[in-house]
Amino acid sequence: METELSGGSGASGGSGATGESGASGESGASGGRGVSGASGATGSTETTLREVIEMLAPIERRAGSDGERAAAEWIVSRLEVAGARDSRIEETTFLDGYAPLISALCAAAAAAGGAALWSRRARIPAAAAALAAAGLIADDVSNGPRFARRATQEPKPTQNVVAEAGDPGAERTLVVMAHHDAAPTGAFFDQGGQQWVADHLPGVIERMDTTFPNWWATLAGPTLAGLGALTGRRGLTAAGAAMSALAAAILADIARSPIVPGANDNLTAVATLVALSERLAERPIAGVRLLLVSLGAEEVCQGGIYGFAERHFPEFDRERTWFLNVETVGSPHLVLMEGEGTVVMEDYYDRPFRDLIAREAERSGIPMRRGMRWRNSTDAVIPSRAGYPIATIASMNRFKAMSNYHLMSDTPENIDYATVERAVDLAEAIARALAPTTRS
Repeated sequence: METELSGGSGASGGSGATGESGASGESGASGGRGVSGASGATGSTETTLREVIEMLAPIERRAGSDGERAAAEWIVSRLEVAGARDSRIEETTFLDGYAPLISALCAAAAAAGGAALWSRRARIPAAAAALAAAGLIADDVSNGPRFARRATQEPKPTQNVVAEAGDPGAERTLVVMAHHDAAPTGAFFDQGGQQWVADHLPGVIERMDTTFPNWWATLAGPTLAGLGALTGRRGLTAAGAAMSALAAAILADIARSPIVPGANDNLTAVATLVALSERLAERPIAGVRLLLVSLGAEEVCQGGIYGFAERHFPEFDRERTWFLNVETVGSPHLVLMEGEGTVVMEDYYDRPFRDLIAREAERSGIPMRRGMRWRNSTDAVIPSRAGYPIATIASMNRFKAMSNYHLMSDTPENIDYATVERAVDLAEAIARALAPTTRS
C-alpha cells in the first residue's frame, strides 16, 4: 500500500481564469448587510464573509485591548456556529513594540548624531549609541531575540482563537492562520505615491516583485549617523541624524494615530476561517485535521504567535504538519507570497508546498500570481523558521499594494469579496489535496 499527497479536484465555487500567474481583474460583489451576534449563516459564502467582516470592523481591536478580546470571543462563538470543534480562547501574552519603541530608538540615534556634531569628544560614544540603536531596530523588526522589547516592556495579555475542523483522528494537520487585531494608521501609509508611479510608469510597477523595503530606510539613519560619527565625517553624521529624526517623527505619528477598521487587514482572513469551517461541515474531509487559528497582537510585529508556538509546536510532527497563513485577501488579485523579510529576505520553508498550492489554484480555476515577496513581517515567519512547510496567500491591487493597507478607508465596503471567496476556495482545495489517498 502507498500513501501519497492527493492531486485533489479542489474546492467548489472557484472562479476566474486558469493559471498560476497573472491576476484577475474581477472586482468585489455588490450589496452587503450587517449581522449582529453570532447567528449562523446558512446562505452563500459571500453572506458569511460579509457577516464576519461587518460585525468585527466597527470594534477597535488594538493589540492587548478590550476590543481585541471582544473580537476573539465573538470569533469563538461564530466558529462554533460554523461547525468547528473545541472552539476556544487560548490566553497568552506579548511584548508591545513597533512604532513607539522604534521611534524612541530612532530619536536616540538622532540625539547621538547631534552629540557627535557638537563635540569631537562625543564621537566614539555617539557612534556606539547610534549603531546600537540600528542593531536593536534590526533585531526587533526581524523577530530576533528582541533585546529592546525585553528590556523596556512588560508582558501584556492577548488572546488566540483556536478551533478544529476536518478529521479529528487524522495524522496530518493543516494549520490555517489569521489574526484579528488591527493596526494604527499614519501619514506614512498614504498610497498616493505608489499609485502615481503605477499611473505614469506602469512598467516599473510590473517589474517589481518585492515590496518597498521600508525598514531599510528606517535603519539607514542610525547606521549613517553611527558610521559618520565613527569616521569623523560630519556630512554623513548630519545626514544620518536628520534621517533618524525624520523616522522618529513618522513612527511617532503612527504611534499616536487611531486604529484602522482592519476589514482587509485582516478580517478577510478571519472570515476565511469561518467560511472554511462551514464548507468542511457541509462536505467533511477525511485524512486531514485542520486547526483554524486567529492570532492576537500580530500588528505589533508579531505577538500572539509566540504563545501559540510555545503551546502547540511541540505537538506538531514536521513531516505531517503544514501551515497556511491567510493575510489581507480582500484586494482585487490573489497572490501566493514566496517569502518575507524586513531586513534580510527569507523564502518560506518548503517550496514544494507552495508548488502544490499553485497546482491546486490552477486545477480549481483560481487566478493567482506567484513570485511576490514582501518586506513586511507576518506571523508566517515563526513556523517557517521552526521548519514547518508554510505558505502565505495574500492579495494586491493594480499597483501591487494591499488595498487600503493601514488606512482608515480599510472598511467592509472597500473589500473585493470575490477575491476573499477565491481564498476560501483555495484553502479548501489545499486541505483536500493534503488528504492521503491509498492505492495498491
